[in-house]
Amino acid sequence: CVPSEEGIPTLAQAVFESVSHKQSSLDKMVVHRLGMDTSGLVIFAKTMEALRGLNTLFRTRQITRKYEVLVCGHVARDNGTIDMPLMRDYMHPPFMRVSTDEHQRALLAFDPAIVGKKLLEAPKPSQTKFEVASRETLLDTDLPVTRLVLTSVTGRTHQLNVHCAAFGHPIVGDRVYGLGGDAAPNGGLGPIISQIDGAASVELQRDIASKAAGMNMCVHAKSLSFRHPILGSHLSFESKAPF
Repeated sequence: CVPSEEGIPTLAQAVFESVSHKQSSLDKMVVHRLGMDTSGLVIFAKTMEALRGLNTLFRTRQITRKYEVLVCGHVARDNGTIDMPLMRDYMHPPFMRVSTDEHQRALLAFDPAIVGKKLLEAPKPSQTKFEVASRETLLDTDLPVTRLVLTSVTGRTHQLNVHCAAFGHPIVGDRVYGLGGDAAPNGGLGPIISQIDGAASVELQRDIASKAAGMNMCVHAKSLSFRHPILGSHLSFESKAPF
């Protein structure tokens, strides 16, 4: 739902122009967004009543969103929760990183009048539940990857990408938070990553990045479930991942 290449309409523009609705502008149809490289399910509101109701459901976490991803390496545990607070990365704006006491102390040296208050926001509690769907190899190689189903409990900006990277298993094809990306390495945790049991090695991440060079990032919004904000009926939608 984010802007694409020049001259190519966004998904939101295409929906606004082709679907019957009662909204006066495109922005009033958008309930939430998917990242540039994320495929899958997204919700649009056809009326203001629906928009207000859906916004409330998202704000009160009454919508369950699950994502299917491929990550580097074989994740050892079958399921669990990644519980790491996130903060804006003052060293690599506009990206996010796992918040640590060291980086919170570093913020004290910044003048909000210069860097802006948003950069200095308090860290946000962030939780991602994961479940192993399968342990595989990438394409026609013997490079180990794991297919995970992720549930975004808190829905922070770039949460899935940062959590997977900090967990030691960056998402395949992630050119921002993956190895050599624009953001801080390992979700901002640096060499601590080597202490995580079963974390994908730098060599493995490099080999996977090379093999996945022509692929889109392997993140797919696979399911959405919630109660209709007006009718009250339970709705559930599923979409198959393209990878």
